[in-house]
Amino acid sequence: MKKVLVTGATGFIGNYVIQELLQVNCTVLASSLRPEKASSFSWFSRIQYFPFALEDLDTGIDYYRFFGEPDLVIHLAWEGLPNYKASFHTEVNLPRHFAFLQNLVQHGLTDLVVTGTCFEYGMQEGCLREDMPVFPDNAYAQAKNELRLQLQQLQQQTPFVLKWIRLFYMYGKGQSAKSLLSQLDAALDAHEPVFNMSGGEQVRDYLPVEKVAEYIVRIALQKAVTGVINCCSGKPVTIKDLVNDYLAQKKQTIALNLGYYPYPDYEPMRFWGDDTKLKTILQYERPN
Repeated sequence: MKKVLVTGATGFIGNYVIQELLQVNCTVLASSLRPEKASSFSWFSRIQYFPFALEDLDTGIDYYRFFGEPDLVIHLAWEGLPNYKASFHTEVNLPRHFAFLQNLVQHGLTDLVVTGTCFEYGMQEGCLREDMPVFPDNAYAQAKNELRLQLQQLQQQTPFVLKWIRLFYMYGKGQSAKSLLSQLDAALDAHEPVFNMSGGEQVRDYLPVEKVAEYIVRIALQKAVTGVINCCSGKPVTIKDLVNDYLAQKKQTIALNLGYYPYPDYEPMRFWGDDTKLKTILQYERPN
């Protein structure tokens, strides 16, 4: 039975990743900043939990042993979101997260999964493939991309398997209240007559968070396909269509005040992921 450490366990994705790992009979180790939140999840009694704050990182400690010598680490932790432009990402998060992951590898970890972001592609439009050059345009994306490069360099000194998962967009229960569909749900719950949003013509790539968690675990538990892997639907959708489809599924209506908010300046108008590499992984038999 594979022993898997999940960092960022109490985050939006972490909760679902742990549920998925338990479904496929992994032994789950988990860490996060908030033990009180961790204890509120249904899975808490079925895992081994380690309260841990990266700001308290002590490189003199063997974290591989500290976390029970896991066979695999799924590193979801990252602080300061959704403030994508803050220099905190490059000045604080980047060195801290690399030092932590380097410590794990140098003390014995051989299989590492880290979540990156579609923002690493920068302002490029259209279908984004893993083999494309990247031009990260905000501090968050720059920090993630640099972390990937540093880990790839570390592989030259201390060999280990690295799977770098570029996450695209997702939605689901437990998402930030600032996210689009969370705001829409709040407006519906409050019986608001109108929902203010952007023009809705931007094209994106969305998955439900349960599917994202399944894909992360499927990617993590295999070693045939490594390196950068898009976690995406491969299906472009406009934000306006996403909202209308969501309303139809919930059998609710609300007037959309399109154009109320400007389009964000940190992402291109039209982009989605190429899922060819992901589909190769999904052809393998699902672990159980």
